[in-house]
Amino acid sequence: MDPISPDSIGRFLTVADASEILNISAAEVLELIRSAELPAISVGSPKRWRIERRVLEDYIEAKYEEARRMSLWQQADAASVHDLEDGRPRKR
Repeated sequence: MDPISPDSIGRFLTVADASEILNISAAEVLELIRSAELPAISVGSPKRWRIERRVLEDYIEAKYEEARRMSLWQQADAASVHDLEDGRPRKR
């Protein structure tokens, strides 16, 4: 399947589009929407969810930032571990 380029789609993405971009199932995208982790709007009947492309890009950026902060936190936590024998910080 061809990757989705920003020029090939409009302002709003379907659940299937978001699923392909995030490489997760449509059910997982719907769960992100239902939990309000991924903002979306409901249009039409039955409910058809649409995710603004910019919102999805912001969501992805936020996940990268979350991963970066977690990595820094884990590095800081590991650096503060003291050797039990002499109480000095461990060198790595």
